[in-house]
This record gives sequence, C-alpha cells and structure tokens, in this order.
Amino acid sequence: MKRSLEHITYGKDTEALAKFAKALGHPTRIAILKHLENQSCCFTGDLVDVFPLAQSTISQHLKELKNAGLIQGELKPPKIKYCINQENWQTAKTMFKDFFER
Repeated sequence: MKRSLEHITYGKDTEALAKFAKALGHPTRIAILKHLENQSCCFTGDLVDVFPLAQSTISQHLKELKNAGLIQGELKPPKIKYCINQENWQTAKTMFKDFFER
C-alpha cells in the first residue's frame, strides 16, 4: 500500500527550514546571496552585470529568494533595490545550524 505524504503535518520550523532549503537549492541563488552579503543592496541590473544570465532569469531567482523571505525588495521606480532580509537570514542560518548539529 502506498502512503501519501499529503496527510502528514509538519511543525512551523520544519516547513520554514524546507522553504529556506528550496530557495537555496540552486547555485545561482546561493551566488546571489553571497553577492548581496558583500553589498548593502543592489538593483537587478547590477546582478545582470555580475552574472552571465538574462535579466529574466535573474528576476526569477530573485523572486524565489524573496518568496522564501531571504531577501527583500524596495521599489525605487523604475527599478527594485534588493538586499538581504537580515532577520530571516539570521533565522535561516540558526535553523540550518541546529538541523545539522542534531
């Protein structure tokens, strides 16, 4: 008999850790976060200059990181300025540390 995971409920911490892990599941997103860690903030166009990817691809990666809460965007028409969401970044680091040290 196959078991479905649809009926399993997870704690908030487990779901949050999985959300962070999914966002970090692509090398470009990790590289973007490393870049943002060394900058106070930057615009999408700045990242296009750093990474050899189309602006649409960079934007999709930024969307994933933003949806996970790891970065935040501030509208500066006609651009969006991105930076690390320091509170959630610290939460993610703590959660991963706790997970791997268990």
